[in-house]
Amino acid sequence: MKAEDNVSISVSILFCLMMISFSFIAETICVAQTADSSIAVRIVTDEADAVLAILAKDKSNHTITEKEWQNVFSSEGYVRLKKREASLQRTFTDDEFKTFVLSDALAGQYQSLKTTLDKWRSADVTGAATRALGYLPSGARIETKIYPVIKPKTNSFVFEVTTDPAIFLYLNSDISREQFENTLAHEFHHVGYANSCEALAVKISKDSTISTNIRTVLELIGVFGEGFAMLAAAGGPDIHPHAVSKPAEKERWDNDMKNFNDDVKRVARLFVDILDDKLTAEEIQKSAYSFFGIQGPWYTVGWKMAVTIEKTYGRAKLIECICDPRILLSTYNQAASEHNRSVRDFLATWSPSLVERIGK
Repeated sequence: MKAEDNVSISVSILFCLMMISFSFIAETICVAQTADSSIAVRIVTDEADAVLAILAKDKSNHTITEKEWQNVFSSEGYVRLKKREASLQRTFTDDEFKTFVLSDALAGQYQSLKTTLDKWRSADVTGAATRALGYLPSGARIETKIYPVIKPKTNSFVFEVTTDPAIFLYLNSDISREQFENTLAHEFHHVGYANSCEALAVKISKDSTISTNIRTVLELIGVFGEGFAMLAAAGGPDIHPHAVSKPAEKERWDNDMKNFNDDVKRVARLFVDILDDKLTAEEIQKSAYSFFGIQGPWYTVGWKMAVTIEKTYGRAKLIECICDPRILLSTYNQAASEHNRSVRDFLATWSPSLVERIGK
């Protein structure tokens, strides 16, 4: 996901980066409720279906009725999308959405959007959720709604993750069913992380013995969860995180991974500056946000640390670190040291003084 997409994903750990009535419910919801009570997910396509119905009528030069517009505006996907935009203080009006739907650019995409929605509707959402659960603590639960939506902005995001979890995915005809399942697994991990690790996060936030600056760094360490989700979505440390992506995306990731050692230093510099009280809240937010990129250090460094820990100490130890930011850097340092003794591919580590200050 792009940086813009992560605003709501990281809302509880990065200051908010500092900081649904249906007309055709039977046809537009696909439920995946398995015998495993830890998984309860469903795809809600009512917004996309309603928009496609209008595009079909427009394409055949038939008059679009007010009832058909109301099918869009009363759909669960649209109502929650509008609520999300309002929470970010973004303008999102019905009239603006009408203009978007009737635009020439969207009209030409009718068939590709319909085909893509049909493919996504048949995705193995249970399999994606199972992969995510494999990288979460015992007892974790993934319960969420998935909204493939046709909308002006081409971003995807999660919303209300701790109250009524929702995953919004821009309906993109360039995304295959396999890529869709990978994205779902990634977002499922965020949802499962929020409900299974929340108690510890709250405990840390209320611990009066932890200084404000250390607490801020711990919250930021939690954003390495993007990398953990990449690993979970792939299904294991020996599977390329972009195995089902387009070649250009895989190549971009591989090139970014070459900057791992330098990126560790860049993130460490931010942590130290926070601990030394050198930055304002706005400066922290700006710097931290820059590490998202397309899939920047929060992803690449997080993924590499997770893989190194799992390969050295096993998945159980990694899951412990996923939930507890206080031990992630020190555990990675130990795993990287063992790696560096046996492999020429030298991995940068976090400075002992930084790890010690966080530990205090």
